[in-house]
Amino acid sequence: MRPTALNRRLGLADAVFLGLGSMIGAGVFAAFAPAARAAGAGLLIALVVAAVVAYCNAMSSARLAAIHPESGGTYVYGRERLGEFWGYLAGWGFVTGKTASCAAMTLTVVAYAAPGLGQPWRSVLAVAVVAALTAVNYFGVHRSALATRVIVSCTLLVLTAAGVAMAAGPSAGGPLVAWPGGGGVLEAAGLLFFAFAGYARLATLGEEVRDPARTIPRAIPLALGITLVVYAALAVLLLVRLGPAALAASPDPIAAAVPGWLAPVVRAGAALAALGSLLALILGVSRTTLAMSRDGHLPRFLAAVHPRYQVPHRAELAVGLVVAVLAASIDLRSAIGFSSFAVLTYYAIANAAALTLPGKVRAVVGLAGCVVLAFSLPLPSVLAGCAALLLGASAYGVRRFRR
Repeated sequence: MRPTALNRRLGLADAVFLGLGSMIGAGVFAAFAPAARAAGAGLLIALVVAAVVAYCNAMSSARLAAIHPESGGTYVYGRERLGEFWGYLAGWGFVTGKTASCAAMTLTVVAYAAPGLGQPWRSVLAVAVVAALTAVNYFGVHRSALATRVIVSCTLLVLTAAGVAMAAGPSAGGPLVAWPGGGGVLEAAGLLFFAFAGYARLATLGEEVRDPARTIPRAIPLALGITLVVYAALAVLLLVRLGPAALAASPDPIAAAVPGWLAPVVRAGAALAALGSLLALILGVSRTTLAMSRDGHLPRFLAAVHPRYQVPHRAELAVGLVVAVLAASIDLRSAIGFSSFAVLTYYAIANAAALTLPGKVRAVVGLAGCVVLAFSLPLPSVLAGCAALLLGASAYGVRRFRR
């Protein structure tokens, strides 16, 4: 085993729970309100559009992961199937976009755990949260997988209780589904894609999964399917209970939709779910950082693997530091929009790589969907995402010129 190689410790159940932990915390507690502001009663249509694009992307990622079971996900697939530049651009988009996702999840944890906290202390709490989860990941991926199982199980219990309470409550009235215009639905679908993108963690952890050619293609659609069922059920209940306008205006819509006595439990569950998502996000970003560092696209000292815990410890510490700084300095909506654009670019490259394999229909649909949704996001998110990709491409060009 080479010095920067990782051990295969994760089975099917571990992989599914890591995927669920990445998606559920990012979805119902963070992305529904901004998506409802864009689409109104078209939220369910936007959810279906996002789910279709996510499914096509997931199938492309699963097929590629079975052929290239290494850490790095689309960074590896793009490099191997399309060329070094496209792999690099995918990796750059993933690292920058998912680092923003980590910051968004940190802000979500803080917002639910301490809603009345003043700004200076919110930043302190955000840094403490990132430091604690970085420490969990530092001591081995099996510990991270175990923590994610516990978090996901508790989150699903809370969501089930909330769903039952919402179903028993009064209805806000009004249409459940409406088409407010293509732009609003597509913008909302782009924002909701943020809530589905967690299955990428399974591909980026490919080097730590046992029998990846069999496990990853099974785990990705299973995790995505469970997540879609949870999202769809809660979206319907929230629209019925609150209505589109109140859903769009609420900073914590699920807590607002349940009886008062249950709201603290929901807020605690939301903070826990966001913790699970953040835990898995840091895992994924650090593994892509490891893969890019091995190839010299990021500083090579980040490619080190801890001899005892078998994790890319320097990459994890570096990612944790950057996330802590971002979480203390940006707002949630900006983080979600930028992350969605960068990750949609990442999956566009994954689908382009899948076009080199037999059976191209889902890859074509996924590629087209990624491009449309990326440029349907709010203009500031598109401009920030393009600027970040241009910066990455320029750094690549300078490095190639120096070589």
